[in-house]
Amino acid sequence: MLAHKSPMPASPDELFAYLHSLGIAHRTVRHPPVFTVEEARALRGKIAGGHTKNLFLRDKKGALFLVVAPEDATIELKSLHRLLGASGRFSFGSAELMRETLGVEPGSVTPFAVINDKAARVTVILDAAMMGQETLNFHPLVNTGTTTIPREGLLKFLEATGHRPRIEAVSAFPA
Repeated sequence: MLAHKSPMPASPDELFAYLHSLGIAHRTVRHPPVFTVEEARALRGKIAGGHTKNLFLRDKKGALFLVVAPEDATIELKSLHRLLGASGRFSFGSAELMRETLGVEPGSVTPFAVINDKAARVTVILDAAMMGQETLNFHPLVNTGTTTIPREGLLKFLEATGHRPRIEAVSAFPA
């Protein structure tokens, strides 16, 4: 089932309505725009749950991946393609490709953006360590907010948009 039928990318309010229609509890805190994990830490205050980073990647054959991991995780991009069975090393997807497939701007990448990926071109990879968290936090399609949802809610949302996620151990944590 596709989540959003309009040719325009979903707005945060449309995302919230969709989450509500699926019966997924969510809470959003608004804040000034953030572009880095460091800025997010400084501005978000005391929001409980796992905080994340999201990498929009493409392989040599143009396959697209959204890798979602804890904000402080280290991800070995040089070898990640082997773990995920991709064709050749990963590079970051361009801003134009991100807008075209996910309907979001750089700095606002989030698993919620697959609501805009009608063709299901993007493979969602969720880090296994991150999935140990009961609640998770993501931008609600824009980097001026942080939306908290239960781990099970994220899985339900991804399934509903036609993006069955792969849960893989992609991260290492700093010592």
